[in-house]
Amino acid sequence: MRISMEGASLVADIKRKIFNEGQLETLCKIIADTNDGLTGSQIGYFLRVTGITDTDPTFTKWKRLYNALINRQNETQAGNCILAFISKSLAPSRFVGNSDFYRSILERVNTVLIFHGLEFQEDGKFHRVLSASTLSEAEIRTSKLKETIASRKLHNHLLKFCRAELLQNNYFHAVLEATKSISSMIREKTGLTSDGAVLLDEAFSGISPILKINPFITESEKSEQKGFVNLAKGLFGTFRNPTAHSARIEWSLSEEDAIDLFTLASYVLRRIEKSS
Repeated sequence: MRISMEGASLVADIKRKIFNEGQLETLCKIIADTNDGLTGSQIGYFLRVTGITDTDPTFTKWKRLYNALINRQNETQAGNCILAFISKSLAPSRFVGNSDFYRSILERVNTVLIFHGLEFQEDGKFHRVLSASTLSEAEIRTSKLKETIASRKLHNHLLKFCRAELLQNNYFHAVLEATKSISSMIREKTGLTSDGAVLLDEAFSGISPILKINPFITESEKSEQKGFVNLAKGLFGTFRNPTAHSARIEWSLSEEDAIDLFTLASYVLRRIEKSS
């Protein structure tokens, strides 16, 4: 069994997690939902691959899963068996072509995991987040993220970089991660290794740029390309450089400004994604 994490300290911390009966029941009802959860055969399969005894295979799906997981947790006095099951059954590769549904499940699962300072992300790994102390806090934080994503249609590549920071309402570091997502996509498309303004110039500038956001034939199209480069450079200069070189207490950023930045970064990412 292997669970992907952020580091050895997180592995040790996860082994000490204990889920109470209410939390585990909620998780099992989400994962084994009658309409859109795991099938009975899938529950049996993932219990086997995680080495967990299927104690009551004839029970209702969620009760079957609950009994198997609670028995293992009681035996080991550790909740890592539950996290192992989540890691296997919610592996992102299982939901190719069904990303909206996948995100919906993750949001519901993370409403429980956030009580333990954990979040399972679309990269198939557990990450640390600030722990929630009440149900209302957990729901507000996860629903706020969902509302932001839905209303602004934030690009998935951006969310891979800053979802954890958004869950913690940590906009100072979220904006830094958002701008990193732009450099990451450019590198993926071009194979270049530089960063920031240099990377933008190498990818989009010159007589015959590596990436073009349009046919790049008419003067108007070339002007648009140049404007796009300047826009992206401005994004880096305004938001990335201050957060990278200033202490958080010295550089304040409101939620409204942060969300506007995420929207602008998403626009830049979409143009890069569609570039030829």
